[in-house]
Amino acid sequence: MKSPRDHSRPFGNRGLFDSKELTRLLNPRSVAIIGASTTPGSFGLRTLENIGKRFDGRVFPVNPRYKEIQGLRCYAGIEDLPEVPDCAIITVPGSQVEDIVKNCATLGVGGCILYSAGYAEVGTSDGIEAQNRLTDIAQNSGMRILGPNCLGIVNCITSAGLTFMPKFYETPIVPGRIGLISQSGGLGYVVLQAMERGIGFSSFLSAGNCCDVDVSDLISYLVDDKNTNVIACMLEGISDGCRFLAAGQRALEAGKPLLIYKMGNSQLSKRTALSHTGTIAGSNTAYKAAFERTGMVRIDNWEELLETARFFSISSRPKARGVGIMANSGGAAVMGADKADEYGIDLPQPEAATKARLAQVIPAFGSCANPSDLTAESLKSNDMFETCIRAFDEDPGYGAVVVPMMSAHRPATVDRAKYIADLVPSLTKPTSIVWLNEWYQGPGSEEYDRCPSLAVFRSMGRCLKAIRLWLDYYDLRDTLLADKTEPQTNGSADMVRHMLRNSGFGNMLSEAKSKEILAAYGIPVTRHRIASSAQDAVKAAYDIGYPVALKAESADIPHKTDAGVVRLNLQCEQEVLSAYAEIINATNRLSHKPELDGVSVQEMIPAGVEMLIGATQDAQFGPMITCGFGGIAVEIIQDIVTSLAPVNLAQAERMIKTLKSFPLLNGYRNLPVSDLKAFADTVVKISHIISDLEDDIEEIDVNPVFLHEKGLVAIDALIVRRQPLPQA
Repeated sequence: MKSPRDHSRPFGNRGLFDSKELTRLLNPRSVAIIGASTTPGSFGLRTLENIGKRFDGRVFPVNPRYKEIQGLRCYAGIEDLPEVPDCAIITVPGSQVEDIVKNCATLGVGGCILYSAGYAEVGTSDGIEAQNRLTDIAQNSGMRILGPNCLGIVNCITSAGLTFMPKFYETPIVPGRIGLISQSGGLGYVVLQAMERGIGFSSFLSAGNCCDVDVSDLISYLVDDKNTNVIACMLEGISDGCRFLAAGQRALEAGKPLLIYKMGNSQLSKRTALSHTGTIAGSNTAYKAAFERTGMVRIDNWEELLETARFFSISSRPKARGVGIMANSGGAAVMGADKADEYGIDLPQPEAATKARLAQVIPAFGSCANPSDLTAESLKSNDMFETCIRAFDEDPGYGAVVVPMMSAHRPATVDRAKYIADLVPSLTKPTSIVWLNEWYQGPGSEEYDRCPSLAVFRSMGRCLKAIRLWLDYYDLRDTLLADKTEPQTNGSADMVRHMLRNSGFGNMLSEAKSKEILAAYGIPVTRHRIASSAQDAVKAAYDIGYPVALKAESADIPHKTDAGVVRLNLQCEQEVLSAYAEIINATNRLSHKPELDGVSVQEMIPAGVEMLIGATQDAQFGPMITCGFGGIAVEIIQDIVTSLAPVNLAQAERMIKTLKSFPLLNGYRNLPVSDLKAFADTVVKISHIISDLEDDIEEIDVNPVFLHEKGLVAIDALIVRRQPLPQA
């Protein structure tokens, strides 16, 4: 991808680190703790304690002040070790870090984990420069660095707890299939503590400031990790959108769902993100478009991330779109139906054979429908649960089964949980337990949490939403993998680039000059003439044919209607003369004294559906294309959709169909059917303008576009050039 945009240090346009480059850092067999100590509470001692005896690799404390720590020989320097370690954890103060990192690189250490803070995240020039020097060491030596300002990592397969968190050594390490990545080490660690409830992970990777190895590299590493089948990522921002998209594409092609909880969406949280990890929290819309282009699953709320990841970890491709819900409470059954409706999930009724099986165990005063009501009689028999769960599991209309659990009391609910935990490995479809009791860790909950074949939710809404995301993921994945056709340009880029660089155009183009570029790409625009006098305007109107519109032609007036310099539906010479004078007077009254290139006389186009097509350059992801319903109230209506550019015709059509008001374009209640192909084709062409001319154009706004039953016309347009201007 072409890029004058500022990717900034440290990444530029480098590719993703492959698993071979990261294995010694993230899956080490030997670890040195530089700055190891006996001081209580010190990061060096905590790291040694956390590694403890659970890690079966080799551990080397390094500190010239000690001969032995925690029963291990302590070495004066890293050069004194009996072997070059795979990973060095540097726990010393920041003032000592750089020299130690240089020494590690010289000796051939596989990678360094840096705890120290006070780098780019503080926003000072000294901190930024210090972090950039670490980047230079990594890039020049090939030794990978995780951090600085990093909490460390945990490899749950090898039991390597390479972190300074207090008393991690008391936390049970539970291997699982979820790979957890977090820029915020503290926030990631509290998710990892779900191991206390028996929930397993393949690894926890804390990214910190990302001076070298970043979130995109960690995603790519987990794509190659045989122990990971779903990746859960907590993200504040990225510095290189191209590499992030490449990592997402790798996950998509590998069939490993990538779940993203994106923080830093509000203006306040963006400022917080900048000071916290030194990253750039980009446009929320741009991130959403990036997620959709590569099939990433966006998680809206932190509380949903782990539950949803666990559901994905036990689930493969849906065998059906329907969901079966069986509860031992009528109220819980109704709640399930309500939430299924909220998230657009189909609850088909059981097949006749399934109903017959249910009727054998469900009392007459219960319900054999979907959702089913087992009634309180189910409290007497675990066999009833097995019969009903198997019946739903074997019904071809269901892709998943949801089982709400109500009361919690020993020993019955513990026995039931053990019974169901033993049952689910033999089932063919994902089964979810919804623990509805406010006693969150009441009797039985621990059995469900520990069962690797179950997904456990503590909210009916979060359960049904996760299933919706699962269904959508596989639908979108099929579409994205099948959509391999690259959109083709029409060869106009060179001509327009020459126009922009050699014609004396200003930084903001007038309407006429903007439309000239649109027309070069084959986009229909209004016929117009530029008049420098009232008589010129009359002659132009005669040549074009009445009725006409008059507009001030000036790059300094981007919103002409608001400025009062537009006159529409002029029917005769006198109206043109009056309108011309009014526009000149209105222009002269404007406080910013715009430069006027004349008055544009344009043909009046029959009214159509007012649409908008826009494009811009995003700091992280580059060219973006937007389309939707337009007009002067576009900011209020906000019925628009955005994608990465360029798009092909199929992608443009999918964009249009996601608009909330799309039925208005498709013959709703006897309205005419708009020319959707013409609109999609124009979206494609404008997406090419913004991507073909990435070096030259910053923004395009075509609003309104009059969309008719046959064809369309761009009524107004504004193009803004990039700054600083590239050399011709």
